[in-house]
Amino acid sequence: MSLAVIGMIAGMALGFAGYFGGFGAFLLVAALGAVGFVAGRFLEGDLDVGDFFRSRHDRRR
Repeated sequence: MSLAVIGMIAGMALGFAGYFGGFGAFLLVAALGAVGFVAGRFLEGDLDVGDFFRSRHDRRR
């Protein structure tokens, strides 16, 4: 599935949550989507837990 289709589906989910559930539901869906995205990247191996705890100076090396 292309990134454009995934983005469209995520946008539609946020739109439905915002329309039917209000702004609080919109924020909840957006936050859970972000957590799911980070968890998916971590499970695929594209992200390392240490990336969150290193300082900017350490990343340049």
